Amino acid sequence: MAHDDNDPLAGLRTALRRVLLTLIGVPFLVAIAMSLVDSYRRRGKRPKPFPTTPPRTVAVGDGNVTTYTFGRDLYDDMLAAIDGAQRQILFETYIWKGDATGERFKRALIAAAERGVDVYCIYDGFANLVVSPAFQRFPPSVKVLRYPVYSAGWRFFDLRRYGRDHRKILVVDDNVGFVGGYNIGSAYESEWRDTHVQITGPAVWDLKRAFADFWNLNRRRRLRGSERPLLLETASTWEPRVRVQRNVPRLWMFPIRAMYIEAINRASRNVWMTQAYFLPDEDFIDAVKAAARRGVDVRLLLPLKSNHIVADWISRGHFTQLLDAGVRILRYRDAMVHAKTATVDGTWATVGTANIDRLSLTGNFEINVEIIDEGFARELEEIFEIDQSHCLELTSGEWEARDVHRKFTELVLAPLRPLL
Repeated sequence: MAHDDNDPLAGLRTALRRVLLTLIGVPFLVAIAMSLVDSYRRRGKRPKPFPTTPPRTVAVGDGNVTTYTFGRDLYDDMLAAIDGAQRQILFETYIWKGDATGERFKRALIAAAERGVDVYCIYDGFANLVVSPAFQRFPPSVKVLRYPVYSAGWRFFDLRRYGRDHRKILVVDDNVGFVGGYNIGSAYESEWRDTHVQITGPAVWDLKRAFADFWNLNRRRRLRGSERPLLLETASTWEPRVRVQRNVPRLWMFPIRAMYIEAINRASRNVWMTQAYFLPDEDFIDAVKAAARRGVDVRLLLPLKSNHIVADWISRGHFTQLLDAGVRILRYRDAMVHAKTATVDGTWATVGTANIDRLSLTGNFEINVEIIDEGFARELEEIFEIDQSHCLELTSGEWEARDVHRKFTELVLAPLRPLL
């Protein structure tokens, strides 16, 4: 029998294995080290004040859309809606902190259930691993679905079953719905700059259906094996100006990415996007660059420093080609901007939960509201301009003059881009 010593390819295979391990392992080690150092540096630091706007309402079709840019305003109205519920509450969130704000929501939901309201709650298990198990215990009157940390079961080979539940929805009765970027927690109430909308009118039904579909798709994960499905009667009217786009990895449905690219490709005047994390694929980048090169005013508003330092560094790998194409990059200072919004040509707009990254656009359960209305688009443009006043604009000269070690770090982390 031949031994590896006599195999001329053995050495080559060994070298290839080492190269592959280096290419994969080094970026991960660098990312872990960066995250630990950044976490240490952030301890005890408080974000500075940032400009916000009070809740503002515009009529859209047969309903209204109210936009929130400050967590306290949003939470006050969400809790008021919960306190006024008469029949049903559908509440879904990605992160639900066990702090004072999280407790306020928990108490309000339990109180509603105790007075006879049907209360359904969904939250993501992985996102809340650090939350006390005691906080995650609810009385039987509240129907709770904890989306599991590992959701593939024995179908570990099925990529459709690995998405996280990244959605944030509240629907009360048939009257009002909330959707957007805000999770539930005290830090988000006053320290993060995010965007959420309240919707009334026929579009509330689309949010209600989105919740019910997710619940029914996953209801058997609850401990009660005989859990009945959440049944809704069909809405009698459509709202043509408001569409709810849902990413459903279990069904291999990812319309939000297509929605963005279609809107950008149609742009003739402006594309203004605010994104917490910007790690797009090349097709998305190409659409953005093409819009800028044909004279569209393309502005991308990002955090100067987000809560995920590795995502920041990987995102910067796109900056050279974006700046060369004429895209303006605006970096929000002093606070974390977590909004996921965009406007195009003063007509089209979106607010939702999906980031521009692989996890959101082709991985997670996400929900964005797409609104075609000049009044609402104007509202988001005004908010964008206020946010822009709190930004530092990145110039091509400044970017090209960055330190060599920064360029090297971007290069080292580049292999992680497809994973995020």
